[in-house]
Amino acid sequence: MDLQKFADGFHTNTCIMSVEVFPGGSYGNIRIVAGNRAYLESASFVAENSSVVEGKKFIPNLPYENYIPRDLNFEDFCYRSAVLKQPLHSYIHVPHFNFWINIFMLPLEYHEGNIYYCSYTQEFTQNADASLLTNNLSPEISGAVLSTCIKLRSTDNFQKTMNEVIQDINTLCGAGHCCILLTDFSRRKCSVLCEAISQSSNLKSMNTYLNDDFFKIVDTWDDTIDRSTCFIVNDEAGWNVFKERNPIWHDSLKMAGAESLVLFPLKDHGETLGYIWAVNFDTSRTVQIKEMLELTTCFLASEIANYQLFQRLKRLSSVDLLTGVYNRNAMNNRVDELCARAGEPSPDSVSIVFADLNGLKQINDNDGHSAGDKLLKDASAVLRNVFPEYEIYRAGGDEFMIIAMNLPETELIRRADMLKAYPDNPEHVSFAVGFCHDDDCSCIRRAMHLADERMYADKEEYYRKHPEKRRK
Repeated sequence: MDLQKFADGFHTNTCIMSVEVFPGGSYGNIRIVAGNRAYLESASFVAENSSVVEGKKFIPNLPYENYIPRDLNFEDFCYRSAVLKQPLHSYIHVPHFNFWINIFMLPLEYHEGNIYYCSYTQEFTQNADASLLTNNLSPEISGAVLSTCIKLRSTDNFQKTMNEVIQDINTLCGAGHCCILLTDFSRRKCSVLCEAISQSSNLKSMNTYLNDDFFKIVDTWDDTIDRSTCFIVNDEAGWNVFKERNPIWHDSLKMAGAESLVLFPLKDHGETLGYIWAVNFDTSRTVQIKEMLELTTCFLASEIANYQLFQRLKRLSSVDLLTGVYNRNAMNNRVDELCARAGEPSPDSVSIVFADLNGLKQINDNDGHSAGDKLLKDASAVLRNVFPEYEIYRAGGDEFMIIAMNLPETELIRRADMLKAYPDNPEHVSFAVGFCHDDDCSCIRRAMHLADERMYADKEEYYRKHPEKRRK
């Protein structure tokens, strides 16, 4: 069969791929046998954007990795089409080229011994085409993705919804374990957003493996994906490639009991927010799982980015940026929330502590505002140390307030005495302290009034001992 002539019969960018098959079903070299004019012209276009293929000329029958980086997903598609005779379609975004590729693979009946063939046709678009993203999805996958979108857009409890979504994905993948790991590359930290482990699985929670050194492994994941959209390991050949690319993580997963893996980055506007993976998934449905996750990750990344932005804005509106404790706006909202319980039976008591920092004005006047800022930070650290599990607010310039729900009055007195025991030396943290306990949390304003009066009385005592520190 004249494969060059066959390729030339396509108007669209097309080449012919060959797959070498060994006894037992494993494959060897995957080669680009022939390409039409449109394909060769597109290859030169890609060469202008990739150092990997820069300066290389097309030579028929060379292994494909002579022209593009090795990609296990691409190899799986070639094998399924050429050997298993499956017509395939995919629409993918290529991050390192920043365009989309519409891919068609058609099996050829022709073969030569253990060499099988398929055609590979591709079209490039600069922007995503929504119809192409969804037109080849099965009803099951479309329904699953739509369900995920509805859950994410209608929730008022982000964490609860993400727990439901990851459980749904785990079930659809037939996986032993699914997880979304959030990453912070600036701080080199990561955390589990949500995970699901099937009842029949022996795999452990991801939290078992998280420690200060784990980010070193996370750092290797982009190189493992190697400019593809994802990384999938579902056979011996894939595990061999995995071991070449990332021996440490390979060995770690094998020791944990992993038999298959699909890993997708979660990206929003070019920034990696985290990763989602499924371990020990149903390998007979690899193509469907890949398609489902390719689309689902777009929505997941967008929702995670929106949630993180909302949390940052919420923090900016409710946290004092100098000390890190809650600000006056957050305090007022919390007080209003508790007052709204008036008339309702409530088992909650409330304790209020006002702590006014002594000597701040003198520090600012004598040593400058940077010294005063340090004193305020030190003061907030003291308050966190004494009231670590309760709400701390910066009520004003040098005044802090603590709201402690259900703190026994005897314990309140003990902790207030701890604050007052700090040295009343203007070079150190020193507080004037007033406190009040009320069995009805809706009476918080009354408790605040009494605590405030007692704090001012304690302040006068401080000035009586240190008249030179009285504000002028």
